[in-house]
Amino acid sequence: MATLDRKVRDAGTAAQAGLFFERLQRQLQPLFYVRATPNKKMRYWLMKSEPDEASIDDALAAPGRTLPWTGVRNYQARNFMRDQMQVGDGVLFYHSSCAEPGIAGIAEVASTSYPDPTQFDPASPYFDPKSVPAQPRWLLVDVRALRKTRLISLPELRSHPELSDLQVLRRGNRLSITPVDPADWDFIVNRLLKAS
Repeated sequence: MATLDRKVRDAGTAAQAGLFFERLQRQLQPLFYVRATPNKKMRYWLMKSEPDEASIDDALAAPGRTLPWTGVRNYQARNFMRDQMQVGDGVLFYHSSCAEPGIAGIAEVASTSYPDPTQFDPASPYFDPKSVPAQPRWLLVDVRALRKTRLISLPELRSHPELSDLQVLRRGNRLSITPVDPADWDFIVNRLLKAS
């Protein structure tokens, strides 16, 4: 690990550090990337992103329409990615901490979990000095945007009694990643979005 510390110190500028961590991410991803096991039941997720950091438009414009879901710093959300998410799972792409929060797109999980390189980057707001590459504390998955949708706002979600169990609607819920029941997914994708 002394080598990594020396490389970070020697990186000098933020641009060089950014290139270093891009290379580190490319090196780490193949170690953790595996295909989802066939025959596993598909799951659904609601994943929150602040649109000024990564919006559905940013995801659609990214190479392969795919973004690494960096910056998750909650153990329960991390465990969802590590233990339950699989390639092909459905994602409700949710804009949060903005003027009008809500579901802004449909996406899918595009990789299994692998270490989030921002935890090792001292210039990142997601830097974790206690995390080391040999034992990374924080993980991410890649998310592939499938399409932008009309915004389904929180008030609209709350107006449907069929969605009363949706975790994002629960008072005090601050998790950035929550599981979505298949019935809720079906209602949102096949009723709310098809009707618009």
